[in-house]
Amino acid sequence: MLGHLPMLRTSMKYLLCALLLAVAGPACAQAPSLLAKCTRSANLLACVDPLGNAYSVATVGSTTYLRGFEVIGKRYWAQTNSRYGQLTFFTGFASDGEAWVGYTRRVGWTTINRFSSSGGASAKFTCSRMTGC
Repeated sequence: MLGHLPMLRTSMKYLLCALLLAVAGPACAQAPSLLAKCTRSANLLACVDPLGNAYSVATVGSTTYLRGFEVIGKRYWAQTNSRYGQLTFFTGFASDGEAWVGYTRRVGWTTINRFSSSGGASAKFTCSRMTGC
């Protein structure tokens, strides 16, 4: 099921954007119309992008809960991230039965990311605040 790899990468990009929006503050919520439109409260961020994908991010202590709906795959998904210092572990599952696990390790302005899914997809990639992923 390597066909899910592009969808999973797209979903991961949306998740990373949502997390960045959650941290960045209210100014980022006024993004151009090509980006997701978000509503924010003290500990919840809910967004819908122009394609109809929807997701929410809630933080409780060092744990982040994400839930969403992916239009292309017509599936719901949920993911839990647990942060321990510079290391974040995540686990997720989707309504079609796919499950995934992975981690993100922060080193300065760089993150080292790795994930694996029950659909056979796996990847390791590095992202930088200066150059992107």
